[in-house]
Amino acid sequence: MTKSILRFIDRFYFIFKRFMPLKTYHYAVCGGSNLILDTVLYFVFYHFVFHKENVDVYFTVLSPHIASLFFVFPITLVTGFLMNKFITFTDSDLPWKVQFIRYLQVGISGLFVSYISMKLLVDVIGVYPTPSRFITIVIAVTYSYIMQSKYSFRVKREVEEDGDFPSH
Repeated sequence: MTKSILRFIDRFYFIFKRFMPLKTYHYAVCGGSNLILDTVLYFVFYHFVFHKENVDVYFTVLSPHIASLFFVFPITLVTGFLMNKFITFTDSDLPWKVQFIRYLQVGISGLFVSYISMKLLVDVIGVYPTPSRFITIVIAVTYSYIMQSKYSFRVKREVEEDGDFPSH
C-alpha cells in the first residue's frame, strides 16, 4: 500500500521538483493531508460536537476552541506518525517505538505551542477560532518539520557520525 501511495504522490512531484527535495515534498503532502484532516475535525468538534459551548471535563472547564484542539490532537498525532514513518522518513533505522515516543514528545510540545497560540489569538487578540487555528498550524508545522527530521526520525548512523550519543 505504501508503494502505491508513493507512486500516486510522486506523479505530481514534477511540479515542485525545482523548489524542494523529494523528502520535503513527501513531508508537505503528508503534512498537508494531516492538516486538512485536522482542520475538518477541528471544525466538526468546535461546531457540532461541542456546539461552541464550554466543555466540562470534571476537573476543569475548557472553552470550545481549546477543547476541540485537545480532542483532535490524538487522532492527528496517530495519522501524522503513520504517514511520516511510512511515506516521508522511510530511511530512518530507529525502532518504531523510539520514533513514536520522539514523535509524541514533539507532538506534545507542538500542542503546547498551539495552545499558547490559540489562547493568545482567540482570548487575548480576539481573532475567530478557525482562522486562529490556521495561523497556529503554520507556526506548529514549521516547528514540527524541523523537530521531526532532526529528532524523531533521525537516522541512527547520522547520530553516530555526528558524534552524538545514539538513543535506544
